[in-house]
Amino acid sequence: MRDRLYRAAAGVADALGARKRMRATSGLSQKIAGRRPVIALLGLMMAILVLPPGARAEERLSEYLGRVPPAELVPGADSLGPIAGSPPAAPALAAGKTIGYVFLNSDVVNATGYSGRPIRLLIGLGSDGIITGARLVEHHEPIVLIGIPEQKIKSYIDGFVGSNPTTGTFAPVAGGAPGRHGPDIISGATVTVMVLGDTITKSALAVARARHLGAFAAGNGPGPVGSGEDARRIDMTKTGQSDWQELLGDGSIRRLHLTVAEVNRIFRDSPDPRAAERPEAGPDDDTFIDLYVAPATVPLIGRSLLGPKGFDDLVQRLGPGRQAILIMAEGRYSFRGSGYVRGGIFDRIQLLQGENTVRFRDRDYERVGRLFPDDAPEFPEIGLFAVPQGNDFDPARDWRLSLLVQRAVGALDKVFVSVDLSYALPGSYLLPLPSPAAPQAPAAGHDGVPNLPGSIGADAPPPGNDPETSPLWIRIWQQRTVDIAILCVALVILTALFFFQDQLVRRPRAAGLIRSGFLLFTLLWIGWYADAQMSVVNILALANALTTGFRWDYFLMDPLIFILWCATAASLLFWGRGAYCGWLCPFGALQEFANRLGRRLRVPQIEIPWAVHERLWPLKYILFLGLFGLSLYSLSDAEKLAEIEPFKTAIILKFVRHWPFLLYAAVLIGGSLFVERLFCRYLCPLGAALAIPARIRMFDWLKRYRECGNPCQRCANECPVQAIHPDGRINPNECIYCMHCQELYWDDHRCPVVISRRLKRERQQSMSAPPSFAAGTRAPAKQESAPPSTPSSSTPPANRGEDHVG
Repeated sequence: MRDRLYRAAAGVADALGARKRMRATSGLSQKIAGRRPVIALLGLMMAILVLPPGARAEERLSEYLGRVPPAELVPGADSLGPIAGSPPAAPALAAGKTIGYVFLNSDVVNATGYSGRPIRLLIGLGSDGIITGARLVEHHEPIVLIGIPEQKIKSYIDGFVGSNPTTGTFAPVAGGAPGRHGPDIISGATVTVMVLGDTITKSALAVARARHLGAFAAGNGPGPVGSGEDARRIDMTKTGQSDWQELLGDGSIRRLHLTVAEVNRIFRDSPDPRAAERPEAGPDDDTFIDLYVAPATVPLIGRSLLGPKGFDDLVQRLGPGRQAILIMAEGRYSFRGSGYVRGGIFDRIQLLQGENTVRFRDRDYERVGRLFPDDAPEFPEIGLFAVPQGNDFDPARDWRLSLLVQRAVGALDKVFVSVDLSYALPGSYLLPLPSPAAPQAPAAGHDGVPNLPGSIGADAPPPGNDPETSPLWIRIWQQRTVDIAILCVALVILTALFFFQDQLVRRPRAAGLIRSGFLLFTLLWIGWYADAQMSVVNILALANALTTGFRWDYFLMDPLIFILWCATAASLLFWGRGAYCGWLCPFGALQEFANRLGRRLRVPQIEIPWAVHERLWPLKYILFLGLFGLSLYSLSDAEKLAEIEPFKTAIILKFVRHWPFLLYAAVLIGGSLFVERLFCRYLCPLGAALAIPARIRMFDWLKRYRECGNPCQRCANECPVQAIHPDGRINPNECIYCMHCQELYWDDHRCPVVISRRLKRERQQSMSAPPSFAAGTRAPAKQESAPPSTPSSSTPPANRGEDHVG
């Protein structure tokens, strides 16, 4: 395919050269020659657009196959055959004989992680259906880029080698018996590795089924869900409602109750001894989690727990062919976790049925306030989970809910164990499948309820009839409503400070306290609590998205970062880069507090000579342009080199990282003890990226006198980041909008221009005042010098319009 595109592009180039020969043609020939470039370009675009998805998949697989030797994916293979089949895969050959297959996971199943972009792996599968090798070839996962060593991810992937997805068994762990849950979860990257685990097993299962490998050989092995002589179907004619105790007593609702003592015992028996060293605190009989589960789309159970109207609404939303599970819990451990807020994946629960694994995303989840039965307990957590489209989950067959329990054994390290809750639908809800000789025609269920898989007359959902579900980013925004409100209020306050800056800076003490308080909020809440530190990586990802296929939902996945970007973009028109760099950047706030500490400790401050300073600040622009240029070639490499920013170490990971990153961040923060905002001045590529468009700002809010710079140099000498030129001009590319120069502008005890005007005014007032001296007293001498430099809020200088340079 690539050769065809190259030939098409060459045809475009040849057609463009036809313009030079147009004058040698005439009439119709000239018109045809003149249209050749357009025709060629349209032909190229059509060739790309009409190219079948399979061809594009083959092209992707072909591109990655050259990066990994065949023997690393299928041991013993000496070459690869031509890509073929659906899903596309290349046969692994040993002396011309097929011993396995190599495929790309993203060509088979969805493999989207935190980043919103595919995670691509080359996977080798033996003829016996066993995974023989896997190699991560492309990803853009921020958790891996910012702190989780890639070697850990590689070890996790290697843990699937030896697993057989056709039988649902995983490779032995540390020489033990084969497991059923896969390799151990990596703490700090739970969502990412769960995406990896799902995509490895599901894509391997699909390829094995398509090529009749392992348990699928010769048509044997697991058949469609619900098949077999003992298969059953749900009795959709069963009506009525039951109370909570009846449902619990007959097994319609299943319960998992874990006490603190039981959880501590489970972790003591786990392979990692660190888990036993940190037992769960509290009395042994305290409830760790009390969890209940029930299939919500079984009519009698659903109507009983959700109410008739709630059940009917659920079935209508789901549409024909989809199932839903109701999970309820209380206790100190949450089954929801936090992965669904950030990455859209519920990382603590999954359904297991045979070789089928069902994991839920945020779009599959709906919060339920309370249950319908009067005798039902009040649960703080009730979740309704719709089984995603395309899963062969059948509530008529036995299944298990697997709960992942985690325990912190370090600042960022966790140990995980899985606890299963088995579920078998009571026989009173089931009927035998109809005889194949007399199939029933599709029909609606009792009372007009659509038939479901495993029910009487169930049909596959019609193509293209996916139910309307809220986009993932909307769910994330709903979950973070409080954080969004706090950030928006802070932005409104900051905007008000900027618009009313003249009133603020006339009260230097209040202005100082307000600025310190806002910077403290930026560091503690925006940075260390909300992890909303912006990065140059965001700009590189945006530029890459504009060239590879822009999608708003990718950028809406983190609401706080999105709001900050929008606010920063708007502020560039008014105040330049200073609104963000000076007030909203957590690492900038950390540097400023470090410098204040240094001054209190009497650390000597280093004054950078102007000639050196103006030659150092272009460094950050060079760094940004270098990263930007590299991102056009390889976004992954640019993201790794963006570690020039210490934001991830100091803010996102809160200094819990490997020593080289800690040393680098410590050097920069230590340098700020001597030079205020050292990193901001000379190295920050994000600051450079913001400064470039800030040149288009439409307003100049910083007031200056004609005397500024000639002869007065006070503002230039006191500017914390040396953003004022010796001639008095403020460089908007370097200004952090701290408003210190504006405090001086109004201060009639520190600004020489205002001091001279005040003294002149006082002399005029004293000369015009009538003498009134008591007998024997002398008139006081005229004060010719400025009083002690104590901040005041005197009347602003008269006629300042004559001296203001906008």
